[in-house]
Amino acid sequence: MKHSLTSRLAILSDAAKYDASCSSSGAGKRDSAATKGLGSTSNGICHAYTPDGRCISLLKILLTNFCIYDCAYCINRSSSNVQRARFTADEVVWLTLEFYRRNYIEGLFLSSGIIRSSDDTMGQMVRVARELRLTHGFRGYIHLKTIPNASPALLAEAGLYADRLSINVEMPTESGLAAYAPQKHASEIRHSMGEMRTHIDAGKEKTLSGKKAPRFAPGGQSTQMIVGADAASDRDILGSSSSLYTGYRLRRVYYSAFSPIPDASSLLPVKAPPLLREHRLYQADWLFRFYGFQFAEITADRPDGMLDLELDPKLAWALANRALFPVDLNRASREMLLRVPGLGVRSVTAILAARRHRHLRLEDLAKLNVSLRKVKPFLYTTGWSPTRLADRQDLRALFVPPPQQLSLL
Repeated sequence: MKHSLTSRLAILSDAAKYDASCSSSGAGKRDSAATKGLGSTSNGICHAYTPDGRCISLLKILLTNFCIYDCAYCINRSSSNVQRARFTADEVVWLTLEFYRRNYIEGLFLSSGIIRSSDDTMGQMVRVARELRLTHGFRGYIHLKTIPNASPALLAEAGLYADRLSINVEMPTESGLAAYAPQKHASEIRHSMGEMRTHIDAGKEKTLSGKKAPRFAPGGQSTQMIVGADAASDRDILGSSSSLYTGYRLRRVYYSAFSPIPDASSLLPVKAPPLLREHRLYQADWLFRFYGFQFAEITADRPDGMLDLELDPKLAWALANRALFPVDLNRASREMLLRVPGLGVRSVTAILAARRHRHLRLEDLAKLNVSLRKVKPFLYTTGWSPTRLADRQDLRALFVPPPQQLSLL
């Protein structure tokens, strides 16, 4: 029995919830008035955040949850006993336009299971984006999840219409991918990433005539990997992220904690990893992208390669490198101040600007909304000189709250 459009929307939007990589970061605004088109990238289905902190709503759906692949960790794998549904390309176009006109959304995130072949599925997704842009003048945000093994020509066309492209590496290691998704190959996924990087870089350069090349996925590319489905440590995960960031200039790597699924493969763990592990990975990722840390040093002091769940990675690193602290508030370099727990990028920028004009004291940091409790053990200045961290044995206890005791009274 064929499902109604409403029931298919419920099935395919729910099936898309496992894909975390739907941020709109990096996409420029499309001015509707200037371009005489429909929509602009500034409730809804899925919330994503732009670099300036704006929250936008996206229609986040699968084209279909039918799939010829049998990846052990995927709810939509071919052997899974889930309710199946499928949209046509025209239906996705219609839904996107109607949702936008009703002010439910500001863009589209479109992924899909693989039907018939990678090229057939990718071709339908490209058709959706092409119809929205060229036929209907849609200027909202579009994120396409590209299909493994799709032809370079289809990837090249997808980037002409999408603001961002992404292809999931799925598992942190090649051995993990081979064990859980033997029909997918890490080398082919990375080859597609390399193709996209080449097109993205070319789109930023001027041609020989001095004109800009056609826009190509201005929001760049991203990926997602599953955490906790295999035995990969946090060191393994962050090492994979490092190679993706440096080798393919990815805008984001998303970490998705494994969630047990119905009729799961015996290969998979019975329980999900703690969500705090996913959070710590995002914090470590942030340190790499904005604070000048290298992933290797973040886990260097951890024999098991796992991040400390009790402490955020920056604080854990500082406690493992106590000999470097405290640092002089008025003389420390930007690089060193960024490594002080409790100081963020904005507060460090404000400190550097302020100390060009005056000598800073500890109370001056309070005016910058800096938590003095966090920074006091790691900084010294006139009127404040903490005990050397190397001499303190109780420092960790200052930051880790004691376990709560349950009362029977």
